[in-house]
Formats: sequence, structure tokens, C-alpha cells
Amino acid sequence: MSPNYMRSFSEGCLRPPTVIGQFHTLFFGSVRMFFLGVLGFAVYGNEALHFSCDPDKREVNLFCYNQFRPITPQVFWALQLVIVLVPGAFFHLYAACKSIKQEDILQKSFYTGFYVFSVFLRITLEAVAFWLQIRLFGFKVNAIYMCDVGALEKKFNIIRCMVPEHFEKTIFLIAMYTFTVITVVLCVAEIFEISCRRLGFLKT
Repeated sequence: MSPNYMRSFSEGCLRPPTVIGQFHTLFFGSVRMFFLGVLGFAVYGNEALHFSCDPDKREVNLFCYNQFRPITPQVFWALQLVIVLVPGAFFHLYAACKSIKQEDILQKSFYTGFYVFSVFLRITLEAVAFWLQIRLFGFKVNAIYMCDVGALEKKFNIIRCMVPEHFEKTIFLIAMYTFTVITVVLCVAEIFEISCRRLGFLKT
């Protein structure tokens, strides 16, 4: 791919054809990624090291932590961010290959429909991630986790484990839910903006 295509692709990703789309890119790229990258590491970075059970043995701690966290929140949210970016990136790659200018996207029905489809796909992926987050993490992190160690052939099948910094993790969970909701609202608002422009209620 030539440098011109790469430049058009990067400009399309950073400067979508709608005002709300540009705000979404700013919110998504700066606030959400910064929150996950910096604060997420501070809250979850040493969780496995500080997760302890009774009896406090390495094999028991590891077994129960893997049961408590089938997937770490940082990995889940990083995958969510990457997957949600794919529809928009695919559209802007197509626009770059076809030499479509950003100001022309909302002028032709096919390009507009393709772009709106990518936004709808974004909404769907965010909704699926929201549902998965509820199934995996819930809305609250409890201080005590009851671990089933029957597979380790221990004397007691259920043991108590202490979850470090559970209150901070609860706040972080609520924040990530909030970011997902904000992103979905912005995507819906972007579709509304596109509809208003196509109907002539807003100037291009």
C-alpha cells in the first residue's frame, strides 16, 4: 500500500466525516484508552500476587485465582477496544483504497450506508462486550471469594480467599460500564447526525 493510502487511512480514522464521530474518536482514543492503560494497570497489575486463600499455599492461590479470574479484566477490555475499532478501521481502509474523501462519504448513498453499517456494527460489538462483562465480572467485586478446591482433593472443598482492593475494582468496573454506555450513545447520536444531514436539517 502506498504512503498516500496510509495517509488517507490514518486521516480517516482520526477525522471521521461527522462531528460526533470526531468527538467519539477523541473520547475513545484518549480518555478510554488512557483510563484502561494507566489506571487499569494500577488497579489490576498486582492482583494475582496479592490474592490469597486459607490455607495460604501457592498452588491453592493459583488454582483459586484462575477460578476467580477466567480472563483478567485488562485483557478483556483491551480485546474489546481492539474489536470495536475493527469496523471503522475496515471502512476507512476501503475509503483510502477507493480514494474517497471524507467530505464525500455523506454525499453518496452507498458510502453513507456503508459507514452507517460500520457504526451499527460498533454498537452491536459494544453491546455484546457489555453483556460478556456482566457475565464475567458482575457489577461488584466482593472482599471474600469462596473457592471450590475439590479438584485439588483437599480436605475442605470450599475455602475463603481474600480479594485485594475490592472497592477500587468495583469503582473501576462501574467506570468501564459507563464508558461502554457513553460510546454506544455517541454511536447512536452519530447515526442521528448522519440522518439529519441526509434529510437537509444540518449543513454538511
